[in-house]
Amino acid sequence: MVPGGARGPTPRCGLPLAGGALLLLLITAGAAQEPPGAGCSQNTNRSCEECLKNVSCLWCNANNACLDYPVRKILPPGSLCKLSSARWGVCWVNFEALIIAMSVLGGTVLLGITVCCCCCCRRKRSQKPDKGDERAMREQEERRVRQEERRAEMKSRHDEIRKKYGLFKEQNPYAKFDKW
Repeated sequence: MVPGGARGPTPRCGLPLAGGALLLLLITAGAAQEPPGAGCSQNTNRSCEECLKNVSCLWCNANNACLDYPVRKILPPGSLCKLSSARWGVCWVNFEALIIAMSVLGGTVLLGITVCCCCCCRRKRSQKPDKGDERAMREQEERRVRQEERRAEMKSRHDEIRKKYGLFKEQNPYAKFDKW
């Protein structure tokens, strides 16, 4: 192909431009967040809402403490704060209620998926053939019967022709020679 022909030159500025935009977005997002740990301990003995503005913080209602969320563990340990008084994300839901709600919700979703799969599989297995399938099977059987009738008719014609010309196959072809 000739350079600059029908396709035209390919613009090459799109990738660096998109990379620059992504880098700028990451820099502004990183600058907007408070460093973990710096903002959490400063919000101790303040309000839960102020503490939870930083997503890396955990509010403990028992002692009004704003703590760093232990990211290496899924749930905060009991030595840090009891689950019944720990808050994360929103102040009106404690970790115990969150765990129970998420477990119930997850179990309900799994149960619903299982029931749907079982119902669909059972319906397909027990489903009667529809009218189109029944008609196709009936027509196929009729064709088979007609074919058998044609075969029998052709066999009888061939046997008549064989008899006429003495080519009919006997049970014992050597029986003719025994008569002499």
